[in-house]
Amino acid sequence: MKKRFENFYRKLLSCFQAYRKPQSIQVTISISFTIVSTICMATLGISLYNSFVNTVEHTMSQSGEQILDQTAINLETYLRSMRRISDAMYYSVIKDKNLARDTLDEEMNLLYEANKGNLISIACYTNSGELVAAAPVATEKEHIDVVHQEWFEEAVGQMENIHFSTPHVQNLFDEVNFRYYWVVSLSQAVELTRNGNSTLGVLLVDMNYSSIEQLLNKANMDNSSDYVYLMDSDGEIIYHPKQKLLYMDLYEENSLAAANYEDGSRQEQFRGEKRLVTVKTVGYTGWKLVSVVPMKGLGGGLSDMRLVMILFVSLAMLMTIILNQLISARIAKPLQRLNESVKELETGNMNPDIYLGGSLEVEHLGRTLQSTVAQLRQLMSDIVVEQEEKRKSEMDALQSQINPHFLYNTLDSIVWMIEGERYEDAVFMITQLASLFRISLSRGKTIISVEDEMKHAKNYMNIQKIRYKNIFSIVFLIDENVLNCCTVKLIVQPLLENAIYYGVEYMDGDGEIEVKGYRRGRDVYLEVRDNGLGMPEETVRELLNEKNQNGRGRKRGSGVGLLNVHNRIRLRFGAPYGLEIESQPDEGTTVRIHLPYISYETENVALLEEGRFRQIKEGEHHVKE
Repeated sequence: MKKRFENFYRKLLSCFQAYRKPQSIQVTISISFTIVSTICMATLGISLYNSFVNTVEHTMSQSGEQILDQTAINLETYLRSMRRISDAMYYSVIKDKNLARDTLDEEMNLLYEANKGNLISIACYTNSGELVAAAPVATEKEHIDVVHQEWFEEAVGQMENIHFSTPHVQNLFDEVNFRYYWVVSLSQAVELTRNGNSTLGVLLVDMNYSSIEQLLNKANMDNSSDYVYLMDSDGEIIYHPKQKLLYMDLYEENSLAAANYEDGSRQEQFRGEKRLVTVKTVGYTGWKLVSVVPMKGLGGGLSDMRLVMILFVSLAMLMTIILNQLISARIAKPLQRLNESVKELETGNMNPDIYLGGSLEVEHLGRTLQSTVAQLRQLMSDIVVEQEEKRKSEMDALQSQINPHFLYNTLDSIVWMIEGERYEDAVFMITQLASLFRISLSRGKTIISVEDEMKHAKNYMNIQKIRYKNIFSIVFLIDENVLNCCTVKLIVQPLLENAIYYGVEYMDGDGEIEVKGYRRGRDVYLEVRDNGLGMPEETVRELLNEKNQNGRGRKRGSGVGLLNVHNRIRLRFGAPYGLEIESQPDEGTTVRIHLPYISYETENVALLEEGRFRQIKEGEHHVKE
């Protein structure tokens, strides 16, 4: 039983040790409490079971000792009476008789008649084996060698003691009815007197074995598996409830080992069976009474007790597990609810419902988290305002970088046309310049439609064509499905300006500039291509490198430059939007504007003006397949 529980503990612990995945606090508390309570309950159950087993064994040991004590008292009383008969015969009769003239027959017969219920015969022999007297019969069998019989040799060998033999068939005298009895012989050395001369003799008292058998049968009357047997000091069986089976070698007894046992109780293993053996030495004889209780006899009671203990431990464990679940849930539930609040905060919800409750510590954590979230909201609000102001300032700064040189040259050209009385051309340039500035201002808006951005580019190119006397041509190829798309204003003009100054200005009428607009899926592309001088790959890589642009002045152009256009687009839409540049020396340059497709609607424009492109992207309001 104990080994089973130990194996169960090892398996349980190995399972929990092998399961290393992080668990919730409720599972951790529940498992920990369950393991501890299970160990405690199982330990208590094992202790109670072992205590019960020890108590049962002690009770059975005491019961066996009591039976042996009572049996030993009865047996010692019987043997003492037999010894008194022997002593009476010796000290009261033999010592007072002169065998030269007296006989022992009368007194011996009287003593036998008085105790014949327990006696088979009484006899007296000389040291040479000659029969002196015997009762109740005095006819000795022929050819009987008394001298070499065990009881005779023991009496002569140890004259000061009384000797008791093992059971044997009385075979010294002829019975009239030819019946022979099992006897236990009591023998002692005696002094025989003849004419004043003393000689050694042996007094033999044959006790009826059935008397001893009756005494021991009383100890084996319960017909159970327990039994009591009697043996001498050498392990020779004197009485056994299965005596006949022993004589026929159909049963074995561990008497030789028991002969070496001290008085008391002990457990032994015999023939694969565990037994409780109790030994009691009988006085006068050195005989040993042995009580044997097979431990399997306890099996019924122990099995019932084991079942009761298992049920008790199982019920206690079940109740403990339920109690652990309730306690762990009570402890962990507030923490779990607080954890849900934190998870809600992790999803980006800056106004979560923070749980306040549970123990003082959990409530304090909730209030602290609530205060922290409020501070985070305020900080984020401040950062948004600050970044928006910064972005507006950057946008204003970028747009304010339009080179006034262009305005001066345009106005100078208008004055020159008026002086030359080219009034229609002057009116056209003034009209284009007015339209250019109207779109540039856009009532303070930074987000306009692609259509307006293309109008601005056309106005700009109309002015430039007059200034440069049509030394280049320009073509606008814009798909209609991108005209109603949102864009950052003034991003095409700087590309056209660079195409003129660095591409086709010196081509003497062969310069070509092409502006294309098209859509691919959820993206919009605006391209400005020229067939000018082009640039090597190293120069292309440096154009959008902010480190190489900082601190460098530009001799010509708008002053805004490609990097500024690139940064303005990314300020609104982020990566991967912006500019893409492709160029080869003597083959021209293509600058591609990459924008998300966002329909030019009041709601989308308002969100973009507030810098909330992510909200549009997550809602996918701009996608119209």
